[in-house]
Amino acid sequence: MIVILRDIRSLYNVGSIFRTADAAGVEKIYLCGITPEPVDRFGKIRTQLAKVSLGAEKTVAWEKCSSASRVIDRLKKEGYKILAIEQSKRAIPYFELRMSDLRLKKAALILGSETRGLTPSILKRADAILEIPMRGAVVRQAHHPRRIGRGKESLNVAVAFGIVAFQLIYG
Repeated sequence: MIVILRDIRSLYNVGSIFRTADAAGVEKIYLCGITPEPVDRFGKIRTQLAKVSLGAEKTVAWEKCSSASRVIDRLKKEGYKILAIEQSKRAIPYFELRMSDLRLKKAALILGSETRGLTPSILKRADAILEIPMRGAVVRQAHHPRRIGRGKESLNVAVAFGIVAFQLIYG
């Protein structure tokens, strides 16, 4: 399995994803857009990321890329199925797919920004959009434009990655 992180800002989230990716046996992580690398531009280790990853940034292959779209297009040519983790009208529950399905022998999971998620152009490139069904109480500020709803709208990006990655692999 390949992982593509697009515009994830938090060093802690990236570190957590590296740690979970290592545990799940992920082959490679592509760090796209503003997603931080394990080392800064001077080659110094980012301590916040390393603290959470517990060394996984040294054991999981990674590559910095400016464009997630180009990575997706290249992986599709190599036979990968692109699986976006996002809320969308096209989304299906994450537990409906497993790596053991013949069509998912080569899968790439893509996750987006903590606040904005994935763009429509990225979602169009996805072979499937996976969603984690949400329950729970809605807690919003009084000034929030949507003060009612059916439950929590999302999970932390690193938590969502862990849930979906392990379901796909171990189903």
